[in-house]
Amino acid sequence: MRLVLVRHGDAHAGFHGPIAGPVGCGGLTPLGRAQAAALRDHLSATGRIEADTLVASILPRAIETAEIIAPGLGLDVAGYDCDLCEVHTGEADGVDWADYNARYGSFDMEAEPDRVFAPGGDSWNGFHERVARTLRRLAAEHEDETVVAVCHAGVIMASMRVLLGISDPATSAHLRPTNTGLTEWDHDPFADRWLLRTYDEADHVRGIIAPEG
Repeated sequence: MRLVLVRHGDAHAGFHGPIAGPVGCGGLTPLGRAQAAALRDHLSATGRIEADTLVASILPRAIETAEIIAPGLGLDVAGYDCDLCEVHTGEADGVDWADYNARYGSFDMEAEPDRVFAPGGDSWNGFHERVARTLRRLAAEHEDETVVAVCHAGVIMASMRVLLGISDPATSAHLRPTNTGLTEWDHDPFADRWLLRTYDEADHVRGIIAPEG
């Protein structure tokens, strides 16, 4: 399987405003839509990826990105997969960050890897276990296919950690995937091994600014 992970475009999500699970996510910003359109045009013009399947997480920012880039791949979105989501926020979805801190207390998920983000949500370790399971499942379900999966920075970073065996989250090195950047893995089903082909290929968005109006 060839698996291309695409980070969603710039979104109304982050550490300001509501916590952006399925309820709190406000979708893409104008800049995010411009980034997704640039990727669509790049894919269409270059034939860079001959994909068999396009999927996305269930979060609005990923759904919107997938729907924009789909024509560039000549595909419709085949499905939406909750396992491709960022850290599940549980009952904190849609809660303002200030309210979250008052309700649950601020903490570092890497320092407390078994503590869930909020009731019904993921822990750091649980999130990485979910990503690992999802990668195995996709490899089994799409053995001879090229799959494009629109997902999130956390999923891309987790793929690097679990597939490359990076066990210590406290390392001084950090990853920061670009919005609509492409990270490509190949899976060899006979050896059951993964090969990283590209990380964060994002030339298509260099210099893009948010449209006016």
